[in-house]
Amino acid sequence: MNLDLKDKVALVTGSTAGIGLAIVEALASEGAEVIVNGRSKERVDAAIAAVRRKQPDAKLRGAAIDLGTSEGVSALIQSIPRVDILVNNLGIFEAKPFEAIADAEWMRFFDVNVMSGVRLSRHYLQGMRETNWGRIVFISSESGVQIPVEMIHYGVTKTAQIALSRGIAESLSGTNITSNCVLPGPTRTEGVEDFLKGLAKQQGVDQASVEREFFKSARPSSLIQRFAEPAEVAALVTFVCSPQSSGINGSALRVDGGVVRAIP
Repeated sequence: MNLDLKDKVALVTGSTAGIGLAIVEALASEGAEVIVNGRSKERVDAAIAAVRRKQPDAKLRGAAIDLGTSEGVSALIQSIPRVDILVNNLGIFEAKPFEAIADAEWMRFFDVNVMSGVRLSRHYLQGMRETNWGRIVFISSESGVQIPVEMIHYGVTKTAQIALSRGIAESLSGTNITSNCVLPGPTRTEGVEDFLKGLAKQQGVDQASVEREFFKSARPSSLIQRFAEPAEVAALVTFVCSPQSSGINGSALRVDGGVVRAIP
């Protein structure tokens, strides 16, 4: 399918690895010009180089800016005032007992996971309204529906993204601009790999054993019984970013491997 993304400009936040980088690769393969974002120039440059090894003609730009602060967002929009597609992928997570999560940590999670998307969407919507076309996508999580007891603060921010995405969509009624949320399930990202390796070392077992136990005890409802690959998530995100997805707006779209049992 031709997704008609040639010459569209897309910003993917937090896109130097994992799901974000997979989204960059998928959008670039469809002809979009993609802005790769991360906090360090080294990471951004490495991500761009990795994509270009696979796609020598990919149209890519780098934006080494911390978007977890209002100052960082302001700096980005000054250098990149307009985009056609905004993918709010930036996010942090951490396993921690609820009683041990201090106010400052709650605020940090909201600044990075929620407010970055608020600030960027608020700005880029202005240009989208002028052209009457645009796509805003929030990368939430199945944790926004099934709050994980081991990281409640993370789950709450993911729920907030679902509400935010729907609220923005309500404001876009009658336009050719859409706002949607994509909810990945357990996905094999860089952070997850480090987490699994750490557990395997701590328990004195191989990583495959840790993964099997994870799906047996922590995510038994998974229908695929494995971690999804970032490219599997990126495929859905790329479609949602395209003109072909014009009938999808205000939706929370799951690519969770069947972890969430609720219908819909």
